[in-house]
Amino acid sequence: MSNITSYREAVAVARRSGERYVEVERGDTTATVRLTDPEKLNALSGPLTIQLHDALRELDADHGLRTIVLTGADPAFSAGGDLRLMRDVAHSIADTGPDGATGIWRWIRREFGGICKLITRSDKAFIAAVNGSAAGVGLSFALACDMFIASEHARLVPAFGRIGLLPEVGQSWLLTRRLGYQRTFDLFTSGRTLTGSDAVELGLANDVVAHGDLLTAAAEKCEQIAALPDHVPVMLKPLLRQAADMSWEQAISMEEFAEPATFTTRAHRRAVHAMLNHDS
Repeated sequence: MSNITSYREAVAVARRSGERYVEVERGDTTATVRLTDPEKLNALSGPLTIQLHDALRELDADHGLRTIVLTGADPAFSAGGDLRLMRDVAHSIADTGPDGATGIWRWIRREFGGICKLITRSDKAFIAAVNGSAAGVGLSFALACDMFIASEHARLVPAFGRIGLLPEVGQSWLLTRRLGYQRTFDLFTSGRTLTGSDAVELGLANDVVAHGDLLTAAAEKCEQIAALPDHVPVMLKPLLRQAADMSWEQAISMEEFAEPATFTTRAHRRAVHAMLNHDS
């Protein structure tokens, strides 16, 4: 690999890859995005990361889609940051590039962080279907999703500390709010691997299912969302995500402003009419 010295060069080199590492399957209202570099456990190489970001941006712009399932080609969901990317790109940018560490910051912020921000800010509901190991930034992607379904083969590995790194792209925020400070500190310093059952027990995952039933379970969640009026999950997602950091007074005020808008929708009025007719 040539000596890469800047974020722009890293993106350009990644885009020149002739291999495809992300597969997209579209349905009427849902799409499944699969990371497809199984020999490397779907590690987040430059090409895979850029292709994933591009695919998600395209799907986010599709007004017909309501849900997106994110999964990996067996045997892993994603092993996280690619060690080759760290050695050949991140270290090279830091050591020989004009921007030093800020060049790495751009990649982390715009690519890894950009994917997490897209997931959390999109009007689409994202369902992580975690089929195997989810480590580092790969785990951050799964935790950022609106629902997390784990197969019995799932393994959650917050392994940053083992390679001298710290949590990235929102993982410290997500885990401390779900586990508390002390359990999160213990998890990062021990590097302990969590099973799918552990993840459900700790409140990190919604369900754990048989490996062969994983995508079926994710599809059922998509159908559950699709059965709702269009505006409900779209408005519910930002409301719930913002409420986690609000006081009770702030949260109730936001609800008071949001709820009247729903009374103006045809879906709400049809539902009320149908229920009243059913009861009469």
